[in-house]
Amino acid sequence: MPENSASTDYAESPDRELSCLRAQNAEQAALIEQLRQRIEELEARLAKDSHNSSKPPSSDPPFKKPPPRSQRKPSGRKRGGQKGHRGATRPLVEEPEHRVIIPLTGTCACGRCRAEIATEMLPERRQIVELVIHREVTEYRIVGGTCACGRVQRSTFPEGIAAPVQYGPGMSAFAVYMTQYQLLPYQRTADVLAELAGIAISAGSIHRAVTVAAGRLEEPVQAIGNALVQAPVAHADETGIRVGGTLHWLHVLGTAQLTAYFPHPKRGAEAMDACGLLGQFFGVLVHDHWSAYARYTCLHAFCNAHHLRELTAIAEMTPSQTWAGEMIALLCEANTVVCEARVQGLTALPTSEVERLHAGYDAILAEAEARNPRCPRKPGTRGRVKQSPAYNLIARLRKHRNEVLRFITDLRVPFDNNLAERDIRMPKLKQKVSGCFREETGVKHFATIRSYLSTLRKQSANIYQSLVLTFQGSPPMPRLT
Repeated sequence: MPENSASTDYAESPDRELSCLRAQNAEQAALIEQLRQRIEELEARLAKDSHNSSKPPSSDPPFKKPPPRSQRKPSGRKRGGQKGHRGATRPLVEEPEHRVIIPLTGTCACGRCRAEIATEMLPERRQIVELVIHREVTEYRIVGGTCACGRVQRSTFPEGIAAPVQYGPGMSAFAVYMTQYQLLPYQRTADVLAELAGIAISAGSIHRAVTVAAGRLEEPVQAIGNALVQAPVAHADETGIRVGGTLHWLHVLGTAQLTAYFPHPKRGAEAMDACGLLGQFFGVLVHDHWSAYARYTCLHAFCNAHHLRELTAIAEMTPSQTWAGEMIALLCEANTVVCEARVQGLTALPTSEVERLHAGYDAILAEAEARNPRCPRKPGTRGRVKQSPAYNLIARLRKHRNEVLRFITDLRVPFDNNLAERDIRMPKLKQKVSGCFREETGVKHFATIRSYLSTLRKQSANIYQSLVLTFQGSPPMPRLT
């Protein structure tokens, strides 16, 4: 029996050892795969910059600027003005403020004094354009006297002149223009006025001017919002902004002619509902596929600039994913076809062209889906299964094909959401210059004034003169159609 028992243990020992080694090998293989995926994720995160993700260019490291990777094809033309381009020169002013007649001086070669020669004005003129900034003070005095009946009479100051010294509409308009449009901080604006014009003004006085302007522009900005909800196509975006040391969000809804900003402590549905514009909008809303926008019943169009960056990241980090480059080429080709159709005055692409682009889109996604199957759930785990960036992008492009390709079925819809991103860029610069808004009132005033000024700029109106009229009590109403 002992000999048989020893023989049995000897026979089972190799099998048990082999089983343990296999289990250990499987565990190590799973760990290696987990670490490999983690390394790929970290490498992909490090490789992302403004050209292959939604990160802004300002976040790119200064020592490693990404090379330009424009989707445009070289035209083959030389840089600068092209042959046949008509130049423009600065015209002469017909009524200059000052005119200097240059007399003849010295002597002629014959020895006679040139000042004695009878002269006539020649047609040749040369002008110098100069900037003159100076303070202009208007003083008001009243008079008084006694009537024959014995009553004392006094004249009265004009309406609005209530303090011994106050700033006029032009001065207040300049302060608001510099802080709300040119984005200078209050104190630096005060420094500009002190150094260039000799006008002493405090940051508190500039703040009061901003408050007055925001109050007088509420009606025009309300009209801008009412016009935006009637637009056939509008662009929406949002960005984080610091208010009192906490994160708030600045939302924007705009068209090529109108802009409306709305600040709120939240980013999603609560903020959009509080804004009150998207619930009344029934046109085509262009955005970056943020899920909160999907709650609204209007038609949607996704920004393809975001898709191009995501596809670029996949193509660069995983060269075997050839479908990403093919999708980039298809989207750029579709954009070129649409631009040419607009130039030709077409209101829609031919049906055959739309079907061709849809078929190419579907074929590329079919190849991509075969290359990137869904990751299965691991035994004993719960919750959502984390998928690869490629799989998530493919799923979005497949599910939202109509929204992605809206620009080829409706030529009013642009290829990207750059209009809203340009609208949001200046408020981000305001935060970069000033750091943050100290209180919610400040960001609300900025949103109101900036909505008005951005709309005026889109309509090529004179911003400064419009602000002067605002402080005179009659702000011009922008075009609303």
